Amino acid sequence: MEERKTMAFTLEETTIAKIHTALRAGEVTCVDLVEGYLARIEAYDRNGPTINAIVTVNPQARDEAARLDAEFAASGRLSGPLHGVPIVVKDQVETAGLMTTFGSIALDGYLPETDATAITKLRAAGAIILAKTTLPDFATSWFGYSSKSGTTRNPYDLGHDPGGSSGGTGAAVAANLGAIGLGSDTGGSIRLPSSFDNLVGLKVTPGLISRAGLSPLVVFQDSAGPMCRTVTDAAKLLEVLVGFDPADPYTATAAIAGEIKYAALLDRTALSGVRVGVVREVFGDNADPQAAAVNALIEDALATFASAGATLVDITLPDLQYYIERSSLYIARSRYDIDRFLAARPGLPMKNLKEIIGAKKYHPKLDLLVALVEGPEDPSADPEHYQRYTAREQFQRVVINEMAKAGATALVFPTAQVPSPSRAELDAGKWPTLDFPTNTLIAAQTWMPAVSVPAGFTPNGLPVGLEIVGLPYREAELLSLAYAYEQLTRHRTPSVHVPELTG
Repeated sequence: MEERKTMAFTLEETTIAKIHTALRAGEVTCVDLVEGYLARIEAYDRNGPTINAIVTVNPQARDEAARLDAEFAASGRLSGPLHGVPIVVKDQVETAGLMTTFGSIALDGYLPETDATAITKLRAAGAIILAKTTLPDFATSWFGYSSKSGTTRNPYDLGHDPGGSSGGTGAAVAANLGAIGLGSDTGGSIRLPSSFDNLVGLKVTPGLISRAGLSPLVVFQDSAGPMCRTVTDAAKLLEVLVGFDPADPYTATAAIAGEIKYAALLDRTALSGVRVGVVREVFGDNADPQAAAVNALIEDALATFASAGATLVDITLPDLQYYIERSSLYIARSRYDIDRFLAARPGLPMKNLKEIIGAKKYHPKLDLLVALVEGPEDPSADPEHYQRYTAREQFQRVVINEMAKAGATALVFPTAQVPSPSRAELDAGKWPTLDFPTNTLIAAQTWMPAVSVPAGFTPNGLPVGLEIVGLPYREAELLSLAYAYEQLTRHRTPSVHVPELTG
């Protein structure tokens, strides 16, 4: 892609709109885009800072790009809303004929026979599946450890973690190794790495996007979703992904929500006149310098909200820690969901978690994965499972009632109470998975949509995210709030460790 250096189009920090403008103007081709990103993967993921965000590059990506170029040359029309846009996809999502390991060395070499519904939708929209990204085994950690790929590094500080479980997608999009990214979120696995990697990450109301072909963690809580450098790109990607799918009965949510043009509804004045609830009880302790650095940035964000015309009201969520613990379903449910998924795939070499753990084919830092094996084989026969499920219903009512009392459209707080931990801290065992001070569980365990948007950098250069939580089915409203804040602040900044390629 030598010509791109002298043209108006620049690959780094580009957007879907800029790609399409450049394609129409003849400044770039789809093949140029693929080759440009592959060059960056080689320079920065495989070599240089060795971010290690990519598990597998799609060997057909150039051919797919050439086909799209030929179609465009013949018709003069883009094939869809993501025509020619190279996307990196979490290796939790099945891709036909392209290795999918779910982060596990035990499943190395698995070639799915069919695409996940999300991949089918992406291809139909004209996207190019560029590569699969790293994740901890079966998405069971906030951190970038994987038995298949090792450790993934944070592009902003190579000695720190990119977050999890969609950390590979987060690091890859942040480092401009792909134009946009697909992650998944059960407890915060899109939003936490988006916070750590200076991205926009959206968790939707569960069921708005099909999970067919996505390995589960808690099946009715799992949500695939966008991880992008801008809110606009996240909205455009969301439009492609949503919709009812007969293969996923939970997409009844999408049937209720209907078709929405999320990008067209983005409003840079959305903060004016809105009431926003600030949940200060989930801010970190200012006595901790790391938490204090996060809090200072969130206070700046709140000041921006207020200056834009938002009314801020403090909200307390009754019995919050009780509900977070009581509605947690990992131990009660995940073993069953993962085992059922694996057993349904004859091509897999191992069929259940107990077998995988017994063979020691997992990363030793994944304490939650080991704990899952102690869960019930049949959760429907376990009263604990039922009680936790009903606690989720109660938790949602508590949160929404407090919002309604305050007249609040959304809640805001730090995505996590601290910035990205260092690899040394994690290697030393400072943060067991279920003890990490992430705030993402609030939206996850109430089944409410939430977005993490960049809120700036700590004094030592680590990104911090602001989480905005909205009411179920109100993704359009939520994205508008994030967009208005983004347009006022422009905190998205590329890392100096992964600069523009010059040769």
